[in-house]
Amino acid sequence: MNYRCNLDIFEGPLDLLLHLIKEQKMDIYDISIADITRQYLAYLDLLSELNLEMVGEYLVVAAELAKIKSKTLLPIQETEEDALTAAGEDPRAELIRRLLEYQRYKEAAFELRQKEYDQQQLFTRTGEVVLDSSEEELLIEANVFDLLTAFQKVLKEKSFKKDYEILITTLSISDRINDILETLNVSESVTFDSLFTAFNTKQELIVTFLAVLELMRMQLIRSQQTRQFDVIRIYAAVGREVQTERLKEFYNTEEQDSYT
Repeated sequence: MNYRCNLDIFEGPLDLLLHLIKEQKMDIYDISIADITRQYLAYLDLLSELNLEMVGEYLVVAAELAKIKSKTLLPIQETEEDALTAAGEDPRAELIRRLLEYQRYKEAAFELRQKEYDQQQLFTRTGEVVLDSSEEELLIEANVFDLLTAFQKVLKEKSFKKDYEILITTLSISDRINDILETLNVSESVTFDSLFTAFNTKQELIVTFLAVLELMRMQLIRSQQTRQFDVIRIYAAVGREVQTERLKEFYNTEEQDSYT
């Protein structure tokens, strides 16, 4: 694929590590470096296969994980082990400290966003209040790493045939962007998995996933789930007029990039 995607919706490598720790149901104070390193590198392979530009900090953290893993594999003399235990020098200690600090900031940011949302739900009384007795299901935002996890499952469930016949693929990211928006404009929401059911080649799946990421970057869609690692649903975030305006900017940017 010649399409290279540089998105600003990836929050950073520490977000990815926290996501993996939650996904593997690990204790943040007792991280299995071998498992986390393997999962982390698998995500980097997927990002590379999607042709997404990764910032250097992702690779730096990958190197740090490899370094920590190598330290845990090195044999330690009994006398040295006693000294290390006394000093509390766990090779994972610095990484755990950074993760805990970052997690505190994320939780504080989430609490502030929740308070802002609660404040927006307050309205002055202008007439008779009609109470809605129906219970609305609480949804949480699905981040990019949730989408990557869901996309990994889609790839695993698809069986790709080894076909050596040369085919001309006309499906483009722009086409899929328009298709997804048209679907969402007539439906309240769709599941993330349903976006891939009509396709059987890996290239078609990747193009569709990149289209979803572009739509998120343009803030044209939002992804939500009832709880983390549950079914992800995709919703239109804005109306047709705003969609048209932002798509014009997107296409103009694409044309400018093609000339440079």
